[in-house]
Amino acid sequence: MDRTEALARWLADEARHDTVQELFAGFCKEVVRSGTPVWRASLGLEVLHPEVSGWQHVWTSESLSMREADRATAATSPSYLNSPTRIVDDTEQPFRRRLGAPCPDLPLLEELRLAGGADYIMYPLPFLDRTRTAVISFATRDPEGFDPASLDRLERATRLLSPYLERHVLRRIAVDLLETYVGPRTGQRIIEGRVDRGAVEMIEAAIWFADLRGFTLLSEQSPIPAVLAHLNAWFGIIGDVVGAHGGEVLKFIGDAVLAIFPTSAERDRAAACRQALAAAQEFCRRSEAENVQRAFSGSPPLEHGLALHVGEVAYGNVGASHRLDFTVIGPAVNRASRLLDLAKRLDRPVIVSHALAREVNRPLVDLGRYRLRDVEKPQRVFTLPESDS
Repeated sequence: MDRTEALARWLADEARHDTVQELFAGFCKEVVRSGTPVWRASLGLEVLHPEVSGWQHVWTSESLSMREADRATAATSPSYLNSPTRIVDDTEQPFRRRLGAPCPDLPLLEELRLAGGADYIMYPLPFLDRTRTAVISFATRDPEGFDPASLDRLERATRLLSPYLERHVLRRIAVDLLETYVGPRTGQRIIEGRVDRGAVEMIEAAIWFADLRGFTLLSEQSPIPAVLAHLNAWFGIIGDVVGAHGGEVLKFIGDAVLAIFPTSAERDRAAACRQALAAAQEFCRRSEAENVQRAFSGSPPLEHGLALHVGEVAYGNVGASHRLDFTVIGPAVNRASRLLDLAKRLDRPVIVSHALAREVNRPLVDLGRYRLRDVEKPQRVFTLPESDS
């Protein structure tokens, strides 16, 4: 009990809680210092991210490593299906195996045995949320294995560590979900507490408004899985290109996308406009390359309209009392939407407003002046040179 109390005091008063890796490494050292003969420890934590299934941290006295598991293959990979983790996930009970004999059914344990391991124990971490993997394991090279006192200390230590780890997992899930569904910049604002309805800040931003042409006809004539694949291929290109140029996708609206390239201390209005235009040029190139491949496979092309504008927008929360939307609103957003309508009328893949064109100092094609719905005066608009669009 004295050793358990010492570990509890260390966790509360001395442990570094900045990252899971720091906490886990310090914890393992404290367990060894308490007299428990741990040679290797492993920590498996599942998170909630569209691409990453979770983390595995492995500690020895000589090293500390971490790897992320791919969500698409994690649950069906042989490394999981033939592992103690799957057994603990299925039974929700500790799993122990003495390593004196070969372990052909569990390749990881055979690897540990060949490296000198003598005993292995894995515990489920007693998280409040039991729907995802959360396990910790210990191995020893002591020929006698873990005695009852050591196992008791390891079980108590696991219970003490568990709430600190769950805090990290829950925060990571919250951050990942916000970044996934509203974007990293907006997600950061929400997690900082900016959730008051009607609370906005005025920012300057280059505005991207794009839609997928021919989508209604495609939806009428194609099965839903094919429609979703078509839509996701297009959204995937936009997400990659916008993110690579410092922008943020705010919304997927049916087959349309609203993204912004906000100004900041490091990026003035002209730089934001240049990055938005560079993203548009890359988007056109990527779409063309994708359509070449789609033509070979007999898939319909990804045809788009894209409007670029710049101006001041209100960036913040609107919505109902229990259902908010973090977005941008204002005349600049409305004008970008009207420019997107014009791109369709003119059958142009890209339309650039005069306001943005003035900022970029790049060669653009002047299309003249056009009336936009609900905009008082005709607006001068541009498009990309033929080589770019």
